[in-house]
Amino acid sequence: MKVGVTGGMTESHSVSMPARKIASRPFFERLELRAGKIDSLLCVGLDAHPSLLESPGPEAAIAFCRRMIESTACSACAFKVNSAFFEAMGGEGVHALRTVVASIPDDIPVLLDAKRGDIGSTSEAYVRAVFDVAGADAVTLSAYLGRDALEPFLSRDDRAGFVLVKTSNPGADAIQGLRVKGGEPLYVHLARWVSGWPEADRVGMVVGATDPDAVSRVRQAAPHQWLLCPGVGAQGGDLEATLQAGLREDGMGVLISVSRSLASASSPADEAEALRRRINAVRESAAFGRPEAGGRTGDALARSLVASGCVTFGDFVLKSGKSSPVYIDLRRMASFPELLARAAAAYRPILAELDFDCLAGIPYAGLPIATALSLQTGVPAIYPRKEAKGYGLRAKVEGAYVPGQTAVVIDDVASSGESKLEAIRRLEAEGLRVKDVVVLIDRQGGARSELGSLGYGYHAALKLEDLVAIWRGAGWINDRQVEQVLAGVVD
Repeated sequence: MKVGVTGGMTESHSVSMPARKIASRPFFERLELRAGKIDSLLCVGLDAHPSLLESPGPEAAIAFCRRMIESTACSACAFKVNSAFFEAMGGEGVHALRTVVASIPDDIPVLLDAKRGDIGSTSEAYVRAVFDVAGADAVTLSAYLGRDALEPFLSRDDRAGFVLVKTSNPGADAIQGLRVKGGEPLYVHLARWVSGWPEADRVGMVVGATDPDAVSRVRQAAPHQWLLCPGVGAQGGDLEATLQAGLREDGMGVLISVSRSLASASSPADEAEALRRRINAVRESAAFGRPEAGGRTGDALARSLVASGCVTFGDFVLKSGKSSPVYIDLRRMASFPELLARAAAAYRPILAELDFDCLAGIPYAGLPIATALSLQTGVPAIYPRKEAKGYGLRAKVEGAYVPGQTAVVIDDVASSGESKLEAIRRLEAEGLRVKDVVVLIDRQGGARSELGSLGYGYHAALKLEDLVAIWRGAGWINDRQVEQVLAGVVD
């Protein structure tokens, strides 16, 4: 007995299932396209739990899931199908699972919640079961056996895996919270390790919304990965705190997964839309507004700079000779790997819009930032020396490059454009082309107009006026000090 496409029963030994038309582009690119198209980070869970079905069996499971799909598709960035409830029905359940997945519109990514991970040949069989039989786009994975156990799942350009990092069950800390070398929890170590895999662009992470602090620590360890956060609703996860802790600097990067509370709502469609709006209310807040020309506020990063000592408050004399109640020293970021990675991630939405072949970090603060960006993006990094070597190859620009290539200049902050122009001249003297300069913080001292007048694009992840507003809101500086800091702002 097999389950047919319509949910009815048939005596045939094989069933022809309609296949989802999965675009050849990478999974996370498709996910972001869907998120942008409908302005949603909501992942609707399809858990065919027996208590939610009108009657036992695969036909009722199909009917239940189809009702959920039809009522929530307008608000769903993705669907997550729990395979366990289907597998428990035997062979008919597997066919029911295939039918449910095939019922989901082609442009909506489908995650299979199956928590796979085993030795090579077994994992290869699971890959076929998940992607070829079930038809899913992505699958949840357990990394306990090591990276080699997950490589088969990450070998396809158009599919992906979400590795279990910090789960939402009460007993998770017994293993996941164990302290490893250096004193950090095992789950943080795991997140950092996974984010450095060669297949990292096909990997997301599962972090329960029941522990927003863990979400924050994972985000710092893995600045650009997508996080799948279950636990909102029936398990009591904090939606707002999870988003504030996990959203990337571009306001993306978190999938809020909700299952039972949606399924039990009197109107799943209304509840899904309400959740989508709640999520977007947080994204539109001061801390996580959508990117705008000239940068965005970056509340979490602004606070991390203070916590690390990269920004200090007091009475300082700047290089210009002026007094300031704020001193910014981003060279310290090299001592804080998680902050450095988070800061580098803030450059990436800007760099995605530019044309270049290599990253040129300006000594000294720009060097670790360019290196972090190179590790995150795979783009080669070079740097212009402050002075040419008087021995050996007498290099003026260090690193592997070819004259004629385009370098994007990377630095930490900018007041005027003077130091950036010095670096550009050294790069251009060696045959490199420069079209753009990107910094983390724009002090708004004239760099934009100075560089722009010479034909160079100037981009900043954060503006000084936005940062001081955040620091003022936190009570670290007062109104008079804000006025003092902004007195030199010219653009």
